[in-house]
Amino acid sequence: MTNPLYDTLFGQHSGSDAVFLHLQDGTSLSYARFLEIAAQYANLLSDLGLVAGDRVAVQIAKSPQALAVYAACAQAGLVFLPLNTAYTADEVTYFIENSGAGIVLCDSRRRSELAPIAGSCQALLETLDADGSGSFADKAVVAATTFETVPRSVDDLAAFLYTSGTTGRSKGAMLSQGNLLSNALALKDEWRFSASDVLLHALPIFHTHGLFVATNITLLAGGQMIFLPKFDLDDLIAALPRATTLMGVPTFYTRLLGDARFTAELTSHMRLFVSGSAPLLAETHVQFQDRTGHRILERYGMTETNMNTSNPYDGDRRAGTVGLPLPEVEIKITDSQSGETLPQGEIGEIEVRGPNVFQGYWQMPEKTAEELRSDGFFITGDLGQIDPDGYLSIVGRNKDLIISGGYNIYPKEIELVLDEQDGVLESAVIGVPHPDFGETVLGILVPIEGCDVDVDGILDNLRTSLARFKVPQKLIILPELPRNTMGKVQKKALREDFADTFQ
Repeated sequence: MTNPLYDTLFGQHSGSDAVFLHLQDGTSLSYARFLEIAAQYANLLSDLGLVAGDRVAVQIAKSPQALAVYAACAQAGLVFLPLNTAYTADEVTYFIENSGAGIVLCDSRRRSELAPIAGSCQALLETLDADGSGSFADKAVVAATTFETVPRSVDDLAAFLYTSGTTGRSKGAMLSQGNLLSNALALKDEWRFSASDVLLHALPIFHTHGLFVATNITLLAGGQMIFLPKFDLDDLIAALPRATTLMGVPTFYTRLLGDARFTAELTSHMRLFVSGSAPLLAETHVQFQDRTGHRILERYGMTETNMNTSNPYDGDRRAGTVGLPLPEVEIKITDSQSGETLPQGEIGEIEVRGPNVFQGYWQMPEKTAEELRSDGFFITGDLGQIDPDGYLSIVGRNKDLIISGGYNIYPKEIELVLDEQDGVLESAVIGVPHPDFGETVLGILVPIEGCDVDVDGILDNLRTSLARFKVPQKLIILPELPRNTMGKVQKKALREDFADTFQ
Protein backbone atom coordinates (compact mmCIF):
# COMPACT_ATOMS: atom_id res chain seq x y z
CA MET A 1 0.00 0.00 0.00
CA THR A 2 1.29 3.47 -0.82
CA ASN A 3 0.94 6.92 0.68
CA PRO A 4 -0.54 8.96 -2.21
CA LEU A 5 0.05 12.41 -0.72
CA TYR A 6 3.66 11.88 0.30
CA ASP A 7 4.62 9.76 -2.70
CA THR A 8 3.11 12.17 -5.24
CA LEU A 9 4.16 15.50 -3.75
CA PHE A 10 7.36 14.71 -1.89
CA GLY A 11 8.64 11.20 -2.53
CA GLN A 12 9.10 11.76 -6.26
CA HIS A 13 11.94 14.18 -5.44
CA SER A 14 13.93 11.80 -3.22
CA GLY A 15 17.64 12.21 -3.91
CA SER A 16 17.09 15.19 -6.24
CA ASP A 17 19.76 17.88 -6.11
CA ALA A 18 17.41 20.34 -7.84
CA VAL A 19 16.70 23.51 -5.88
CA PHE A 20 13.39 23.56 -4.05
CA LEU A 21 13.63 26.74 -1.94
CA HIS A 22 15.51 29.98 -2.46
CA LEU A 23 15.81 31.66 0.93
CA GLN A 24 15.96 35.33 1.85
CA ASP A 25 19.57 35.12 3.06
CA GLY A 26 20.71 34.10 -0.43
CA THR A 27 21.08 30.39 0.32
CA SER A 28 19.02 27.61 -1.22
CA LEU A 29 17.71 24.23 -0.16
CA SER A 30 17.58 21.24 -2.48
CA TYR A 31 14.69 18.82 -2.63
CA ALA A 32 16.96 16.06 -1.30
CA ARG A 33 18.08 18.04 1.76
CA PHE A 34 14.54 19.23 2.48
CA LEU A 35 13.30 15.62 2.47
CA GLU A 36 16.12 14.57 4.79
CA ILE A 37 14.96 17.18 7.33
CA ALA A 38 11.37 16.01 6.91
CA ALA A 39 12.44 12.40 7.50
CA GLN A 40 14.26 13.41 10.70
CA TYR A 41 11.08 15.15 11.88
CA ALA A 42 8.98 12.11 10.99
CA ASN A 43 11.34 9.88 12.97
CA LEU A 44 11.15 12.18 15.98
CA LEU A 45 7.35 12.40 15.89
CA SER A 46 7.21 8.61 15.75
CA ASP A 47 9.71 8.29 18.62
CA LEU A 48 7.55 10.66 20.68
CA GLY A 49 4.72 8.18 20.38
CA LEU A 50 2.56 9.68 17.64
CA VAL A 51 0.91 7.23 15.26
CA ALA A 52 -1.03 7.56 12.01
CA GLY A 53 -4.16 9.67 12.47
CA ASP A 54 -2.82 11.69 15.43
CA ARG A 55 -3.02 15.47 15.12
CA VAL A 56 0.05 17.73 15.05
CA ALA A 57 -0.82 21.35 15.91
CA VAL A 58 1.73 23.92 14.77
CA GLN A 59 1.84 27.64 15.49
CA ILE A 60 5.25 28.55 14.17
CA ALA A 61 6.73 31.18 11.89
CA LYS A 62 7.03 30.54 8.17
CA SER A 63 10.33 28.78 7.44
CA PRO A 64 11.69 25.80 5.50
CA GLN A 65 11.52 23.84 8.76
CA ALA A 66 7.84 24.68 9.18
CA LEU A 67 7.21 23.35 5.68
CA ALA A 68 9.23 20.23 6.55
CA VAL A 69 6.82 19.52 9.43
CA TYR A 70 4.02 19.33 6.86
CA ALA A 71 6.08 16.86 4.79
CA ALA A 72 6.90 14.84 7.92
CA CYS A 73 3.23 14.58 8.83
CA ALA A 74 2.39 13.39 5.33
CA GLN A 75 5.14 10.75 5.48
CA ALA A 76 4.16 9.53 8.95
CA GLY A 77 0.41 9.55 8.25
CA LEU A 78 -0.24 12.28 10.82
CA VAL A 79 -2.89 14.99 10.51
CA PHE A 80 -1.29 18.38 9.99
CA LEU A 81 -2.99 21.25 11.86
CA PRO A 82 -1.45 24.67 11.03
CA LEU A 83 -2.57 27.61 13.17
CA ASN A 84 -2.43 31.31 12.39
CA THR A 85 0.62 32.78 14.14
CA ALA A 86 -1.50 35.75 15.24
CA TYR A 87 -3.87 33.64 17.35
CA THR A 88 -3.77 34.42 21.07
CA ALA A 89 -3.35 31.79 23.77
CA ASP A 90 -7.11 31.94 24.44
CA GLU A 91 -7.82 31.10 20.80
CA VAL A 92 -5.18 28.36 20.60
CA THR A 93 -6.63 26.66 23.69
CA TYR A 94 -9.81 25.77 21.82
CA PHE A 95 -7.96 24.37 18.81
CA ILE A 96 -5.79 22.11 20.95
CA GLU A 97 -8.72 20.93 23.05
CA ASN A 98 -11.08 20.37 20.13
CA SER A 99 -8.59 18.64 17.86
CA GLY A 100 -7.18 16.40 20.57
CA ALA A 101 -3.70 17.25 19.29
CA GLY A 102 -0.99 14.84 20.39
CA ILE A 103 1.72 17.46 20.11
CA VAL A 104 1.94 21.24 19.81
CA LEU A 105 4.86 22.97 18.09
CA CYS A 106 5.28 26.65 18.91
CA ASP A 107 7.80 29.48 18.87
CA SER A 108 10.22 29.42 21.81
CA ARG A 109 8.93 32.79 22.98
CA ARG A 110 5.47 31.31 23.52
CA ARG A 111 6.53 28.17 25.35
CA SER A 112 5.75 29.42 28.86
CA GLU A 113 2.40 30.77 27.67
CA LEU A 114 1.29 27.58 25.92
CA ALA A 115 2.85 24.97 28.24
CA PRO A 116 -0.05 24.98 30.75
CA ILE A 117 -2.57 24.72 27.90
CA ALA A 118 -0.79 21.78 26.28
CA GLY A 119 -0.39 20.12 29.68
CA SER A 120 -4.08 20.40 30.53
CA CYS A 121 -4.89 18.83 27.15
CA GLN A 122 -2.34 16.05 27.65
CA ALA A 123 -0.44 17.17 24.56
CA LEU A 124 3.33 17.24 24.19
CA LEU A 125 4.91 20.68 23.64
CA GLU A 126 8.05 21.36 21.61
CA THR A 127 9.48 24.53 20.08
CA LEU A 128 10.58 25.32 16.53
CA ASP A 129 11.76 28.82 15.63
CA ALA A 130 12.05 30.68 12.35
CA ASP A 131 15.82 30.14 12.24
CA GLY A 132 15.40 26.36 12.55
CA SER A 133 16.37 26.19 16.21
CA GLY A 134 14.26 25.02 19.16
CA SER A 135 13.76 21.90 21.22
CA PHE A 136 12.11 19.99 18.37
CA ALA A 137 14.97 20.71 15.96
CA ASP A 138 17.57 19.88 18.62
CA LYS A 139 16.03 16.46 19.18
CA ALA A 140 15.53 15.78 15.48
CA VAL A 141 19.10 16.55 14.44
CA VAL A 142 20.32 13.16 15.68
CA ALA A 143 17.50 11.23 13.98
CA ALA A 144 17.97 9.22 10.81
CA THR A 145 17.58 11.09 7.52
CA THR A 146 15.42 8.32 6.08
CA PHE A 147 12.00 7.17 7.25
CA GLU A 148 9.80 4.31 6.11
CA THR A 149 6.71 6.02 4.76
CA VAL A 150 3.51 5.02 6.54
CA PRO A 151 0.92 3.54 4.14
CA ARG A 152 -2.24 5.65 3.74
CA SER A 153 -5.14 5.82 1.31
CA VAL A 154 -6.72 8.75 -0.50
CA ASP A 155 -9.59 8.66 2.03
CA ASP A 156 -7.33 9.04 5.07
CA LEU A 157 -7.19 12.45 6.70
CA ALA A 158 -4.17 14.62 5.91
CA ALA A 159 -5.00 17.95 7.53
CA PHE A 160 -7.36 19.95 9.71
CA LEU A 161 -7.97 23.59 8.91
CA TYR A 162 -10.07 25.53 11.38
CA THR A 163 -12.61 27.97 10.03
CA SER A 164 -14.78 30.14 12.25
CA GLY A 165 -18.55 29.94 12.16
CA THR A 166 -21.27 32.51 12.60
CA THR A 167 -21.82 31.13 16.10
CA GLY A 168 -18.29 32.18 16.98
CA ARG A 169 -17.22 28.55 17.44
CA SER A 170 -14.46 27.40 15.11
CA LYS A 171 -14.95 24.29 13.01
CA GLY A 172 -12.21 21.83 12.09
CA ALA A 173 -12.52 21.09 8.39
CA MET A 174 -11.22 17.56 7.76
CA LEU A 175 -9.24 17.31 4.53
CA SER A 176 -8.23 13.94 3.12
CA GLN A 177 -5.23 13.01 1.03
CA GLY A 178 -7.53 12.79 -1.96
CA ASN A 179 -8.96 16.25 -1.33
CA LEU A 180 -5.50 17.83 -1.41
CA LEU A 181 -4.11 15.77 -4.27
CA SER A 182 -7.05 16.16 -6.63
CA ASN A 183 -6.89 19.93 -6.31
CA ALA A 184 -3.14 20.14 -6.83
CA LEU A 185 -3.31 17.90 -9.90
CA ALA A 186 -6.10 19.96 -11.45
CA LEU A 187 -4.47 23.33 -10.78
CA LYS A 188 -1.04 22.26 -12.00
CA ASP A 189 -2.55 21.46 -15.38
CA GLU A 190 -4.98 24.38 -15.49
CA TRP A 191 -2.25 26.93 -14.68
CA ARG A 192 0.46 25.19 -16.77
CA PHE A 193 2.97 24.72 -13.96
CA SER A 194 6.22 22.90 -14.82
CA ALA A 195 9.69 22.26 -13.44
CA SER A 196 10.89 25.50 -15.04
CA ASP A 197 8.60 27.62 -12.86
CA VAL A 198 9.92 29.75 -10.01
CA LEU A 199 7.06 30.76 -7.73
CA LEU A 200 7.47 33.91 -5.65
CA HIS A 201 5.97 32.76 -2.33
CA ALA A 202 5.09 35.57 0.09
CA LEU A 203 1.89 34.06 1.54
CA PRO A 204 1.50 32.53 5.01
CA ILE A 205 1.57 28.73 5.14
CA PHE A 206 -1.14 28.26 7.75
CA HIS A 207 -4.05 28.33 5.31
CA THR A 208 -5.13 26.82 2.01
CA HIS A 209 -3.75 29.47 -0.33
CA GLY A 210 -0.11 29.44 0.74
CA LEU A 211 0.12 25.78 1.70
CA PHE A 212 -2.24 23.58 -0.28
CA VAL A 213 -2.33 25.69 -3.44
CA ALA A 214 1.04 27.40 -3.88
CA THR A 215 3.25 24.80 -2.21
CA ASN A 216 1.49 21.64 -3.40
CA ILE A 217 1.43 22.77 -7.03
CA THR A 218 5.13 23.62 -6.94
CA LEU A 219 5.96 20.23 -5.41
CA LEU A 220 3.87 18.42 -7.97
CA ALA A 221 5.54 20.26 -10.85
CA GLY A 222 9.05 19.98 -9.41
CA GLY A 223 9.49 23.73 -9.59
CA GLN A 224 11.26 26.18 -7.29
CA MET A 225 10.02 28.72 -4.75
CA ILE A 226 11.51 32.02 -3.66
CA PHE A 227 10.43 31.56 -0.07
CA LEU A 228 9.90 34.93 1.61
CA PRO A 229 9.04 34.84 5.34
CA LYS A 230 6.18 37.32 4.84
CA PHE A 231 4.81 39.92 2.47
CA ASP A 232 7.19 42.87 2.28
CA LEU A 233 6.85 45.21 -0.69
CA ASP A 234 10.57 45.88 -1.03
CA ASP A 235 11.43 42.19 -0.83
CA LEU A 236 8.73 41.32 -3.35
CA ILE A 237 9.94 43.88 -5.87
CA ALA A 238 13.55 42.79 -5.40
CA ALA A 239 12.67 39.13 -5.98
CA LEU A 240 10.36 39.57 -8.97
CA PRO A 241 13.15 39.48 -11.61
CA ARG A 242 14.00 35.91 -10.52
CA ALA A 243 10.42 34.61 -10.56
CA THR A 244 8.02 33.36 -13.22
CA THR A 245 4.81 33.23 -11.16
CA LEU A 246 3.23 34.98 -8.19
CA MET A 247 0.23 34.00 -6.08
CA GLY A 248 -1.22 36.66 -3.86
CA VAL A 249 -4.23 38.28 -2.25
CA PRO A 250 -5.63 41.55 -3.67
CA THR A 251 -3.58 43.55 -1.15
CA PHE A 252 -0.37 42.35 -2.86
CA TYR A 253 -1.50 43.81 -6.15
CA THR A 254 -2.85 47.12 -4.84
CA ARG A 255 0.42 47.75 -3.00
CA LEU A 256 2.51 46.83 -6.03
CA LEU A 257 0.47 49.24 -8.15
CA GLY A 258 1.08 51.94 -5.56
CA ASP A 259 4.86 51.71 -6.07
CA ALA A 260 6.56 53.47 -8.99
CA ARG A 261 9.18 50.70 -9.17
CA PHE A 262 6.52 48.24 -10.31
CA THR A 263 6.73 48.52 -14.09
CA ALA A 264 6.13 46.51 -17.25
CA GLU A 265 9.88 45.97 -17.52
CA LEU A 266 10.02 44.49 -14.00
CA THR A 267 7.35 41.93 -14.96
CA SER A 268 8.39 41.28 -18.56
CA HIS A 269 9.61 37.74 -17.85
CA MET A 270 6.64 36.76 -15.61
CA ARG A 271 4.31 34.03 -16.82
CA LEU A 272 1.38 34.23 -14.42
CA PHE A 273 -0.14 36.34 -11.63
CA VAL A 274 -2.87 34.64 -9.57
CA SER A 275 -5.17 36.34 -7.06
CA GLY A 276 -7.52 34.84 -4.52
CA SER A 277 -8.77 34.71 -0.91
CA ALA A 278 -10.76 37.93 -1.43
CA PRO A 279 -12.51 39.68 -4.34
CA LEU A 280 -10.28 41.67 -6.68
CA LEU A 281 -11.77 44.99 -7.72
CA ALA A 282 -12.38 45.42 -11.45
CA GLU A 283 -10.42 48.68 -11.19
CA THR A 284 -7.37 46.75 -9.96
CA HIS A 285 -7.64 44.37 -12.92
CA VAL A 286 -7.64 47.30 -15.35
CA GLN A 287 -4.81 49.19 -13.65
CA PHE A 288 -2.65 46.06 -13.50
CA GLN A 289 -3.11 45.27 -17.17
CA ASP A 290 -2.48 48.90 -18.17
CA ARG A 291 0.72 49.00 -16.10
CA THR A 292 2.23 45.60 -16.92
CA GLY A 293 0.39 44.09 -19.87
CA HIS A 294 -0.48 41.09 -17.68
CA ARG A 295 -4.04 40.11 -16.81
CA ILE A 296 -4.40 38.74 -13.30
CA LEU A 297 -5.99 35.28 -13.08
CA GLU A 298 -8.65 35.19 -10.38
CA ARG A 299 -9.98 31.99 -8.81
CA TYR A 300 -12.41 30.92 -6.07
CA GLY A 301 -11.83 28.59 -3.16
CA MET A 302 -12.33 28.13 0.54
CA THR A 303 -11.05 26.19 3.53
CA GLU A 304 -13.51 23.33 3.12
CA THR A 305 -12.97 22.77 -0.60
CA ASN A 306 -9.60 24.18 -1.61
CA MET A 307 -10.11 25.65 -5.12
CA ASN A 308 -13.43 25.33 -6.93
CA THR A 309 -13.20 27.55 -10.01
CA SER A 310 -10.61 29.46 -12.00
CA ASN A 311 -10.50 31.91 -14.84
CA PRO A 312 -8.83 30.20 -17.80
CA TYR A 313 -5.10 30.28 -18.44
CA ASP A 314 -5.78 30.43 -22.17
CA GLY A 315 -8.85 32.46 -22.95
CA ASP A 316 -10.94 35.21 -21.47
CA ARG A 317 -10.05 36.16 -17.89
CA ARG A 318 -13.10 38.14 -16.92
CA ALA A 319 -12.88 40.81 -14.22
CA GLY A 320 -15.66 40.45 -11.67
CA THR A 321 -15.88 36.69 -12.12
CA VAL A 322 -14.02 33.78 -10.57
CA GLY A 323 -14.10 31.77 -13.76
CA LEU A 324 -15.21 28.26 -14.59
CA PRO A 325 -15.44 25.08 -12.49
CA LEU A 326 -12.22 23.08 -12.28
CA PRO A 327 -12.16 19.58 -13.82
CA GLU A 328 -14.36 17.12 -11.86
CA VAL A 329 -15.83 20.00 -9.83
CA GLU A 330 -19.56 20.74 -10.10
CA ILE A 331 -21.07 24.12 -9.26
CA LYS A 332 -24.76 24.85 -8.94
CA ILE A 333 -26.84 27.80 -7.75
CA THR A 334 -29.68 26.96 -5.39
CA ASP A 335 -32.50 28.59 -3.50
CA SER A 336 -31.28 29.21 0.05
CA GLN A 337 -34.56 28.10 1.59
CA SER A 338 -35.62 25.12 -0.53
CA GLY A 339 -32.27 23.93 -1.85
CA GLU A 340 -33.75 23.64 -5.33
CA THR A 341 -31.46 24.39 -8.26
CA LEU A 342 -32.24 27.78 -9.79
CA PRO A 343 -32.44 28.57 -13.51
CA GLN A 344 -29.22 29.74 -15.17
CA GLY A 345 -28.53 33.41 -14.52
CA GLU A 346 -30.45 33.71 -11.26
CA ILE A 347 -28.71 34.67 -8.01
CA GLY A 348 -28.67 32.08 -5.26
CA GLU A 349 -26.49 30.01 -2.95
CA ILE A 350 -23.34 28.50 -4.41
CA GLU A 351 -23.02 24.75 -3.85
CA VAL A 352 -19.96 22.69 -4.77
CA ARG A 353 -19.34 18.98 -5.31
CA GLY A 354 -16.14 17.21 -6.30
CA PRO A 355 -13.09 15.30 -5.08
CA ASN A 356 -11.85 18.56 -3.52
CA VAL A 357 -14.75 18.82 -1.03
CA PHE A 358 -13.79 18.09 2.56
CA GLN A 359 -14.91 15.15 4.72
CA GLY A 360 -16.89 17.17 7.26
CA TYR A 361 -16.27 19.07 10.48
CA TRP A 362 -14.34 17.34 13.23
CA GLN A 363 -16.65 16.20 16.05
CA MET A 364 -19.53 18.30 14.66
CA PRO A 365 -21.91 15.87 12.93
CA GLU A 366 -24.88 18.24 13.15
CA LYS A 367 -22.96 21.14 11.61
CA THR A 368 -21.61 18.78 8.94
CA ALA A 369 -25.14 17.66 8.09
CA GLU A 370 -26.27 21.30 7.83
CA GLU A 371 -23.61 22.26 5.31
CA LEU A 372 -22.66 19.04 3.51
CA ARG A 373 -25.58 17.40 1.72
CA SER A 374 -25.97 13.63 1.53
CA ASP A 375 -25.35 13.79 -2.24
CA GLY A 376 -21.93 15.42 -1.66
CA PHE A 377 -22.78 19.04 -2.43
CA PHE A 378 -21.30 21.56 0.02
CA ILE A 379 -23.38 24.63 0.81
CA THR A 380 -20.80 27.41 0.68
CA GLY A 381 -22.81 30.27 2.17
CA ASP A 382 -21.75 32.46 -0.74
CA LEU A 383 -24.28 33.95 -3.14
CA GLY A 384 -23.52 33.88 -6.84
CA GLN A 385 -24.76 33.56 -10.39
CA ILE A 386 -23.52 31.76 -13.50
CA ASP A 387 -23.54 33.58 -16.84
CA PRO A 388 -24.43 31.96 -20.18
CA ASP A 389 -20.76 31.07 -20.77
CA GLY A 390 -20.48 29.26 -17.45
CA TYR A 391 -18.48 31.91 -15.59
CA LEU A 392 -19.28 32.21 -11.89
CA SER A 393 -19.65 35.60 -10.21
CA ILE A 394 -19.87 35.98 -6.44
CA VAL A 395 -22.36 38.69 -5.61
CA GLY A 396 -22.53 38.47 -1.84
CA ARG A 397 -22.44 36.21 1.18
CA ASN A 398 -25.29 34.54 2.97
CA LYS A 399 -23.24 34.65 6.10
CA ASP A 400 -21.76 37.82 7.52
CA LEU A 401 -18.24 36.79 6.63
CA ILE A 402 -15.69 39.59 6.36
CA ILE A 403 -12.63 39.00 4.16
CA SER A 404 -9.87 41.44 5.06
CA GLY A 405 -6.49 41.15 3.36
CA GLY A 406 -7.27 37.53 2.51
CA TYR A 407 -8.24 36.54 6.07
CA ASN A 408 -11.70 35.22 6.87
CA ILE A 409 -13.27 37.03 9.83
CA TYR A 410 -16.63 36.13 11.35
CA PRO A 411 -18.40 39.02 13.14
CA LYS A 412 -20.06 36.88 15.80
CA GLU A 413 -16.74 35.92 17.34
CA ILE A 414 -15.81 39.59 17.78
CA GLU A 415 -19.29 40.57 18.93
CA LEU A 416 -19.13 38.01 21.75
CA VAL A 417 -15.99 39.71 23.06
CA LEU A 418 -17.36 43.24 22.59
CA ASP A 419 -20.57 42.42 24.44
CA GLU A 420 -18.53 41.47 27.51
CA GLN A 421 -16.83 44.87 27.74
CA ASP A 422 -17.71 47.36 30.49
CA GLY A 423 -20.55 49.69 29.59
CA VAL A 424 -21.53 47.84 26.40
CA LEU A 425 -25.16 46.80 26.02
CA GLU A 426 -24.80 45.20 22.60
CA SER A 427 -22.66 45.32 19.49
CA ALA A 428 -22.65 44.69 15.77
CA VAL A 429 -19.57 43.99 13.68
CA ILE A 430 -19.58 44.62 9.94
CA GLY A 431 -17.17 44.66 7.04
CA VAL A 432 -16.78 47.95 5.17
CA PRO A 433 -14.73 48.82 2.07
CA HIS A 434 -11.04 49.55 2.60
CA PRO A 435 -8.65 50.74 -0.15
CA ASP A 436 -5.84 48.42 0.92
CA PHE A 437 -7.45 45.35 2.50
CA GLY A 438 -10.57 45.18 0.32
CA GLU A 439 -12.67 45.06 3.47
CA THR A 440 -11.91 45.87 7.08
CA VAL A 441 -13.63 45.38 10.42
CA LEU A 442 -15.86 48.08 11.91
CA GLY A 443 -17.45 47.69 15.34
CA ILE A 444 -20.73 49.37 16.34
CA LEU A 445 -21.39 49.70 20.08
CA VAL A 446 -24.58 50.54 21.96
CA PRO A 447 -23.79 51.66 25.53
CA ILE A 448 -25.75 50.71 28.61
CA GLU A 449 -27.95 53.67 29.52
CA GLY A 450 -26.03 56.13 31.66
CA CYS A 451 -22.65 54.47 31.04
CA ASP A 452 -19.62 55.92 29.33
CA VAL A 453 -17.80 53.57 26.98
CA ASP A 454 -13.98 53.64 26.94
CA VAL A 455 -13.32 52.95 23.24
CA ASP A 456 -9.51 52.95 23.54
CA GLY A 457 -9.65 50.64 26.54
CA ILE A 458 -11.94 48.21 24.72
CA LEU A 459 -9.59 48.12 21.72
CA ASP A 460 -6.69 47.36 24.06
CA ASN A 461 -8.69 44.49 25.59
CA LEU A 462 -9.51 43.10 22.16
CA ARG A 463 -5.84 43.06 21.17
CA THR A 464 -5.10 40.67 24.05
CA SER A 465 -7.90 38.23 23.25
CA LEU A 466 -8.18 38.35 19.45
CA ALA A 467 -5.74 37.98 16.59
CA ARG A 468 -4.67 41.39 15.30
CA PHE A 469 -6.47 41.03 11.96
CA LYS A 470 -9.80 40.54 13.78
CA VAL A 471 -9.55 43.70 15.89
CA PRO A 472 -11.84 46.45 14.50
CA GLN A 473 -10.06 49.31 12.77
CA LYS A 474 -12.57 51.61 14.46
CA LEU A 475 -15.38 51.51 17.02
CA ILE A 476 -18.46 53.69 16.56
CA ILE A 477 -21.03 54.40 19.28
CA LEU A 478 -24.74 54.53 18.40
CA PRO A 479 -27.77 54.95 20.68
CA GLU A 480 -29.37 51.82 19.17
CA LEU A 481 -28.96 49.30 16.34
CA PRO A 482 -31.32 49.31 13.35
CA ARG A 483 -33.77 46.37 13.47
CA ASN A 484 -36.55 44.96 11.36
CA THR A 485 -40.02 44.11 12.60
CA MET A 486 -38.78 40.71 13.77
CA GLY A 487 -36.11 42.34 15.89
CA LYS A 488 -33.18 41.25 13.72
CA VAL A 489 -30.28 43.68 13.43
CA GLN A 490 -30.13 45.13 9.93
CA LYS A 491 -26.44 44.86 9.10
CA LYS A 492 -27.08 45.76 5.50
CA ALA A 493 -28.27 49.20 6.63
CA LEU A 494 -25.18 49.59 8.80
CA ARG A 495 -22.90 48.65 5.93
CA GLU A 496 -24.60 51.24 3.73
CA ASP A 497 -24.42 53.94 6.41
CA PHE A 498 -20.72 53.43 7.12
CA ALA A 499 -19.51 52.35 3.66
CA ASP A 500 -17.36 55.48 3.28
CA THR A 501 -15.67 55.29 6.70
CA PHE A 502 -12.25 54.42 5.25
CA GLN A 503 -12.63 55.77 1.71
